[in-house]
Amino acid sequence: MTENARDRVARLFARQYGAPPASISAVAADGSARRYFRMPTPEGGTVIGGYGSDRRENRAFLSFSSSFRTAGLPVPEILAENRRQGIWLEEDLGDDSLFDLLAAARAEGGAFPDEMLELYSAVVRILPRFQVDGGRVVNFRVAYPRRAFDRQSMAWDLNYFKYHFLKLAHVSFDEARLERDFSKLLRFLLEADREHFMYRDFQSRNIMVRAGEPWFIDYQGGRRGALQYDVASLLYDAKADLPSGVREALLHCYVEALEEVAGVDAATFMVHYRGFVLIRIMQAMGAYGYRGFFERKPRFLQSVPYAARNISDFLEEGLPVPLPELEAVFSRIARRWADDESQNGQESALRVDVTSFSYRTGYPEDRAGHGGGYVFDCRGISNPGRRAEFVHMNGLDDPVASFLEAQPEATSFWEGVRRLTESHVEAYRRRSFSSLSIGFGCTGGQHRSVYFAERLTRHLAELYPDLEVVVTHRERGSWPAP
Repeated sequence: MTENARDRVARLFARQYGAPPASISAVAADGSARRYFRMPTPEGGTVIGGYGSDRRENRAFLSFSSSFRTAGLPVPEILAENRRQGIWLEEDLGDDSLFDLLAAARAEGGAFPDEMLELYSAVVRILPRFQVDGGRVVNFRVAYPRRAFDRQSMAWDLNYFKYHFLKLAHVSFDEARLERDFSKLLRFLLEADREHFMYRDFQSRNIMVRAGEPWFIDYQGGRRGALQYDVASLLYDAKADLPSGVREALLHCYVEALEEVAGVDAATFMVHYRGFVLIRIMQAMGAYGYRGFFERKPRFLQSVPYAARNISDFLEEGLPVPLPELEAVFSRIARRWADDESQNGQESALRVDVTSFSYRTGYPEDRAGHGGGYVFDCRGISNPGRRAEFVHMNGLDDPVASFLEAQPEATSFWEGVRRLTESHVEAYRRRSFSSLSIGFGCTGGQHRSVYFAERLTRHLAELYPDLEVVVTHRERGSWPAP
């Protein structure tokens, strides 16, 4: 990227509202290469700015958003866009996803509280409107990477599971027999009606809740496909870990709504439902393997035990068609992971202390007393403090962050920091260590070290939600007044 995404979004905001944003803060994007920023509007509200590097994916998202709005479906309004630069402004739906609310409700006690059942029921009642009403108005010609969930798309998902989960996790299988099972499963799935809008990634993290009502995001992978796939995605969403009784109740609620919207009867729908549950579970496990094993993002592997328990339950009910090698592979996965708590976010508590400091006043104190961790020297990166406009700012300020992110040496520095820190965090958690120290030093402890300390703190908090990360800016008291 030759130009900073933050600056692009800020300029689009200025064109829309007549002045630059008073502030701009990054918004976490779960598992996405897209970048999002929140900015206050002159009217007192907030707006989200988005950047995506894939023009065809952006085109699908923006086109689908417009079509869904015309159909009265609850998706964010697109307020401005510049497709050439890959940026847009959209309505801010807040920070509460369906997954976040479920996790918070469970933390207060109760496997699946009644209020969550009501919210999930509202979600599954809306879903047929996306599939049927939305399917009538969207332009499937812009769907990306395929216009339909056809044989090719399905084969990609099955191979995703084979190459990015089975092979990377070293799950044994006979490739010829597995391919025969894949062919048999494909023939079965292709018998289903596939003439509706398929959301593709219909899961709890892509459903926002505002004022008690569900709103929907991240449908850019949508295409023409089968009705069964999306409800399977939601009900078998691994870390949501829905109880089987809740799944059954929600499936019944969905089918009732589907009968009203499309006249599809339950018996017809259920013929192929479990087949689409099967392929969705495999697609998700391929994603966990790719993100976790290949990209080394361990939080995605935390979903594997949940998915393995879904597989175990699925095996008890039997596969929808005879698939002997796939059944054997699933049995191996269930035996290895279904009862495994070690990869389920249950590692011993680890605290990471992140400190920014000035080399003029010496290295930071080792609070834990064991000297474990790293100290990174930021002085090889261009110093914003030598520029007049930044003298009274610090690494917490957006202009300083934008300046540093535009420096090529800052990008390579960050990648090295990220890789080393992630590997150390994982090793410390495996070995049940309780403390890790990370320091960033620069000349004055005001700009570069502060920026990278904050960036690492946000990154670790997003990557490891259960990790305690504490940031300290040692020289804060000596920073010039703004």
